[in-house]
Amino acid sequence: MYSFGQRADTRIVDEPLYGHYLRVTGANHPGRDEVLSAMDTDGGRVMKRLIERPHERPILFMKQMAHHLVDLDYSFLEQTINVLLIRDPVEMLPSLTIQLPEAGLADTGLATQCELLERLGKFGQQAIVLDSRELLTNPRAVLVKLCKKLAIPFAEDMLSWPPGARSEDGVWARHWYHRVHRSTGFSPYRPKTEPFPPRLEPLLEQCRPYYQHMYAYALRADQPSGDHR
Repeated sequence: MYSFGQRADTRIVDEPLYGHYLRVTGANHPGRDEVLSAMDTDGGRVMKRLIERPHERPILFMKQMAHHLVDLDYSFLEQTINVLLIRDPVEMLPSLTIQLPEAGLADTGLATQCELLERLGKFGQQAIVLDSRELLTNPRAVLVKLCKKLAIPFAEDMLSWPPGARSEDGVWARHWYHRVHRSTGFSPYRPKTEPFPPRLEPLLEQCRPYYQHMYAYALRADQPSGDHR
């Protein structure tokens, strides 16, 4: 989101369905009450307004979380170009469970992402898959490929941003965005060196098949832009 926020032709929106998700599921997330009071919690109405209203810039970038898409009519996805961002669960789960100690498969979004990949295919749309490791290995190469698939010009400004918060951040940023607020661009990829927590092994085994299926479609840092498999 911060990368696309650097584009002069793009308006960014931070997790517009978070309030809807919290209302529908009753999930106990950090800052829950603050989020619910700060935004419209009717997901269908939120998406209708975002897609149908005119915007001051030609590109609208909506950062969504896959698990926020609950109790919604998915037909709005036919009106958007959809990019699915994945991360190896070996690296993702220890970070996720810092904020959500009892996280389950649904909280990872991986199963929902696989479902979205299939649904979008039925709409006649091939979703674009980004893998965080591939992106961090060579941000420029992967973003060039992404922009080509989106039919928009690549902008060098996408590679860096000023440190600190953005005005577009959701009210939940103080709970979740500590690292990104310290960042000024894409940090070089470094594999985790800490041992994987044994208590998360069962969840890791649930996540692996979904991640591996999605990774087969991911844009690669070391392949020509015409080949994503």
